[in-house]
Amino acid sequence: MSTVGTVKTTPSARDLIACDVPFIDLRAPAEFARGALPDAVNLPLLTDLERAEVGIAYKNHGQEAAIEAGHRLVADTERERRTAMWLAHANTHPGCWLYCWRGGLRSEIAQSWLAEAGLEVTRVTGGYKALREACTDVLANAPKTKRWLVLAGRTGSGKTKLLRKIDTAIDLEGLANHRGSAFGARSGPQPTPINFENSLAVAFLRHPHRVLVLEDESRTIGRLALPRAWHDHMQKAPLAVLDVTMEERVENILGEYVLEPLAHGLSGGALQTRYQDALNRIERRLGGLRHREVYRELEHGFATGEHERWIERLLSWYYDPMYDYQLGKKLKRVVARGDTRTIRKLITSF
Repeated sequence: MSTVGTVKTTPSARDLIACDVPFIDLRAPAEFARGALPDAVNLPLLTDLERAEVGIAYKNHGQEAAIEAGHRLVADTERERRTAMWLAHANTHPGCWLYCWRGGLRSEIAQSWLAEAGLEVTRVTGGYKALREACTDVLANAPKTKRWLVLAGRTGSGKTKLLRKIDTAIDLEGLANHRGSAFGARSGPQPTPINFENSLAVAFLRHPHRVLVLEDESRTIGRLALPRAWHDHMQKAPLAVLDVTMEERVENILGEYVLEPLAHGLSGGALQTRYQDALNRIERRLGGLRHREVYRELEHGFATGEHERWIERLLSWYYDPMYDYQLGKKLKRVVARGDTRTIRKLITSF
């Protein structure tokens, strides 16, 4: 295998992320699954099994033996096939970059094979490790670089819907694939903690405004945790409170938590089971009598299509007391409160 002996001078890892360049991630699938850049596609030089075999050769006999093992495992038609995959992706994603773990041998090999095939592709100096370090640095220093405004409001007030219409906002729940409550699981898994952090850093780097608007969240969104610097700063930032009627809140919850999942193909039985399980998890906090009543109303709702009663009781008995308690500790930070029009006007002029 020939290698490219020199590395071109490249932009910093932070600049590459901010510029929205596409990446080819050459690491093995297991490495990619633990964490990658959101713009990266995994086209590995070595499969997981091949990487393990090369690693054993390196451990037992040193670098030369590891390189020889790589030659043997990825040769002839297999080399041609993998190079063809990189070429196809590079040709459909002009300006793409290569990275492996540290920007070393795997990146050099892929770069040289592509060059032999007639295409020059630049590799990331420092590899994924440098990109990941850039992401963690961005997250740690984000509070210093913009004005932050946090949007609060009772469950069902339409905070997420409002933020998705505002270009100064970052949708934390969207990145986490979770609505941030006991009933907030969405279809599909949440990202890994590393992928959540990387996506958040990327979203921040590409956020072009001087003001950042975020939804009020606890430290955890589902099973994911916000970076400590972010959550700490959110507890100090000015607060705008969205107030809407109970009727509007019930309608919003019905649309987002019931009608939308059903419209996207989730069966009524599966959705009912999901919410019954969530309800059972909060039984102790809700209280036995209220838990049983909401449970019966939930069953009635899925049997008849009349969901308003269990939604209203869950909001009144479970969510609102928690919200009122938490808001009571934040009143000094409130800079405005009102309906959707009022809060949207504040956000756009903040």
